[in-house]
Amino acid sequence: MTNSPGPSDPVSDFLPRDESHLTIAPLLDAIAAQAPRADATRSIDGQLVAAIRGSAFMRMSASAELGGSGHSLHRIGLELEAISARCPSTAWCLWNHLCVFHLFVGSLGPEHLSFLAGIVERGEWVSFPAGAGSGVHGRDAGDVAVLNGRAAFGTGARYADWCGVVFAVVDESAHPVKPLDLRFTMVPTDKPGVGIDPTWDGSGLRASATDDVHYTDVEVPLDRCVEWFGANRAESLRTVPVINHRYREDWVGLSDLWLGSMAVGVVRAALSEAATEFRTRKAIMGRPMIDRPTVQTNIGRALAFTASARAAIDEATHEVDRRIERAIPPTNADYYRQQAIVTMAVEHLEAAMALLGRTYGGNGQRESSLFDRRSRDFRSMPLHINVHHDRVTHQLGRLALGIDLDPF
Repeated sequence: MTNSPGPSDPVSDFLPRDESHLTIAPLLDAIAAQAPRADATRSIDGQLVAAIRGSAFMRMSASAELGGSGHSLHRIGLELEAISARCPSTAWCLWNHLCVFHLFVGSLGPEHLSFLAGIVERGEWVSFPAGAGSGVHGRDAGDVAVLNGRAAFGTGARYADWCGVVFAVVDESAHPVKPLDLRFTMVPTDKPGVGIDPTWDGSGLRASATDDVHYTDVEVPLDRCVEWFGANRAESLRTVPVINHRYREDWVGLSDLWLGSMAVGVVRAALSEAATEFRTRKAIMGRPMIDRPTVQTNIGRALAFTASARAAIDEATHEVDRRIERAIPPTNADYYRQQAIVTMAVEHLEAAMALLGRTYGGNGQRESSLFDRRSRDFRSMPLHINVHHDRVTHQLGRLALGIDLDPF
């Protein structure tokens, strides 16, 4: 059994993808080969990290003004789908890099073009620890800001060269100033005072290094500290100066689209592997699994859910690409529609994985298998806050009812 089924595989025939033209194609076999060890050791292979860092893949979401390739969002989604089918942890880290670098460019703006272009030119990796439980303060000390505190959920931080930081400005007594003044900056991960704590001990995406980052008296240039848009970020980016029109699209919406593509990759691979395995596996009393109507039905429903989800994500991504190409700023409706489509698509993919788990049955619980790893990794995807069913549908309900939207 292989991680990338050949052209004779019926699932691949039904859900075809040509991966030969992808930027990441030369590294796909290496990504697949290290996946079991990455899961076991909770760390992506160092040689693979070095190879990816030096590849054109790292520049895919950056515009030409920054020395990037400015690929379409759909093309980037295809790349992440292919990676995720081999090693979701690797895909998760690269997804995070592409998403948050897009955010960093929009946040820092044209006046920091040279600084951002240097990151692209050197093929450097970025991370953005700023999840629940984060708390970083910054004190003005002349021409520098001095940062202290902890930032959580820094996906890929241990592989990264830079971390984005949101911090609250404090007074001489170390109390946040009133009204609250939030700033954003970027800090090199090798700078003295920056520490990465390997706190990600989750069941899935074990090598994603979604760790805590600690800042102890870390100095950053004050002129690289900009106002943080915060909850008003998506709306603000539609009007402020940007390096390229693509940066008017908020990173949360883009992250949803690409997360959906990764979810498709995992489920598509799991389907192909399950269908191959069930052709020769015996059910209770020795009857071939392939003869059982429920096995046929469950596989058929899972395949239909996956095809539907992939079509929805593809179209949602093409819609954003058309908007960027025509230099049309997104509206609130555009922004929430792309989140809504992906959230529902991921829910369909979740149903497909549940059907596969039901079909594996008791043996699926008894045996340690590739499906077990895929299932663990997939579970992290619908739980990400950007695509989380509870958050997105709540916001959609408020939007439809004309109620003010929550900050996040």
